[in-house]
Amino acid sequence: MLKIGSHVSFAEKGLAGSVEEALSYGSSTFMIYTGAPQNTRRKPLEEMFVDEGRKLMAEHGIGEIVVHAPYIINLGSHKKDTFELAVRFLQEEVRRTQRLGVKNIVLHPGAYTEMDPEYGINRIAEGLNEVLDGTADTDVSIALETMAGKGTEMGRTFEELARIIEKVRRNDRLTVCMDTCHLHDAGYDVVNDFDGVLQAFDRVIGLERLAVVHINDSKNERGAAKDRHAPVGSGWIGFEAIRNVVHNEALKDKPFILETPWIGKVKGKERPMYEAEIALLRGDAAQRFGPEFLDHVERLHHFFDKEGIEPRGYVLKTWEALKSDAKARKADPREPMERLYDMIVENRVLPGEFTEEALNHRLTAWFAGKEWLRSA
Repeated sequence: MLKIGSHVSFAEKGLAGSVEEALSYGSSTFMIYTGAPQNTRRKPLEEMFVDEGRKLMAEHGIGEIVVHAPYIINLGSHKKDTFELAVRFLQEEVRRTQRLGVKNIVLHPGAYTEMDPEYGINRIAEGLNEVLDGTADTDVSIALETMAGKGTEMGRTFEELARIIEKVRRNDRLTVCMDTCHLHDAGYDVVNDFDGVLQAFDRVIGLERLAVVHINDSKNERGAAKDRHAPVGSGWIGFEAIRNVVHNEALKDKPFILETPWIGKVKGKERPMYEAEIALLRGDAAQRFGPEFLDHVERLHHFFDKEGIEPRGYVLKTWEALKSDAKARKADPREPMERLYDMIVENRVLPGEFTEEALNHRLTAWFAGKEWLRSA
């Protein structure tokens, strides 16, 4: 069975709440932070409904899940206090991950800030050595995430990750998390040659280390080194390429985790597209949303065909204008998905009343194209 899910909340009802949210999206796996990713405040796991969550997971056939380390950890820092905090806090997160019964904690490797890449590689390896030595009584692996290359962050190439890994003594507990947006923004050809990307990864690092895959579209062209996620199908990568990643034979049995942005017209009322993205990528959207869903998507194709709008071409043309034409961006800063949503509403394309979330679910399916619609 395809393991696919998303980032879910670990607040309020702890792990039990995480499972409930994941199930509401139709997930078969999910990812959590064990507390806020921006700070070190953590509730005791005894207060986080762990037993109830594990029971609920077992009842619904959810086995492997993933923890993500907080963003504030920077093992690449030359500042003594920042580095020591990163080591100490990551050790605590590894132990919390162990107590949750999770095998992989995803980590952004770190940034070298005022130093240089060589310093960053050595400093991150130094930190990982301390973390792994200090958590030798656990069997949790640290999954180093492939990064987009913004600023001074490390891990933008497979070679950088490989050099870090080879400098770590207990590197049998180091794995890797691939992120499709990050790979694309770092310059890897996810769209046209993902098999080649995997071959390069296998040659430099080894596919046996690949543990987790983050599934995100990108708001930027290949090689932009920006790291700005987009909902599946509404970015430069596109639905077809992302579906090819999810169903690649070399990645079977890996957990696929969506981190796509929540969207909405009103700030504070945004909603994720996880439910639609999961169903579309898994191939059961018709069962999930019912037969009328397909009729609605067909109506969208009919309307946009009359307007001369094709999903992939429109997305790329709009992003190109937003990136390269300051005058056009000032006149209309809306992203592709929002522009199309507004057209649907203004022209009353679909019959009946729809919530914003439901309409965006159908628009997400329109991004998947006519081939998907014919095969659904």
